[in-house]
Amino acid sequence: MSIHLHLRAVAGSEIRDDHRWLAAFMSEAWDNHPDEYAAGIADSIDKVWDDVNDLYAAADALEADADKPWALPIYGGRPVAHSADADPSNPPLMILEAPGVSQAADFLASVSFDELWNVASARLRYSGRDEAQDRQEFLDHHRDLLGFYGRAAAVGHAVVKGVWA
Repeated sequence: MSIHLHLRAVAGSEIRDDHRWLAAFMSEAWDNHPDEYAAGIADSIDKVWDDVNDLYAAADALEADADKPWALPIYGGRPVAHSADADPSNPPLMILEAPGVSQAADFLASVSFDELWNVASARLRYSGRDEAQDRQEFLDHHRDLLGFYGRAAAVGHAVVKGVWA
């Protein structure tokens, strides 16, 4: 089974603060993910998004920042509550408003992947793989997120996040 953290950039004015509406929006976006990814308005991380968050958490060791902007790319945003009659199998959804998207983009643009990797790589290594392979996977995720958040911030978009199985 595959599980993904799906990120979708969207104008804040187009978002309804309603879980049912957002779940339908994100479901349609997931169905169109290849096209939206190619257009630069969507990204996803298969299974390892918590590890990518741990990579960014290494920024705490590099510089103490009370705001913790490293938390924004993966887990940043506010949860959208399910309605009382919602299907409990609906995915958890979050909205990172445009100012948070800009902060995430600034963090990703200013942090050194190599420095993060030097701090965090020992706990992010996958059994049976060499370090170069692991490093490349995380670097690919970092580059994708850097581009995604940069594009979203440049046009003032929010980011909706959902976890899909």
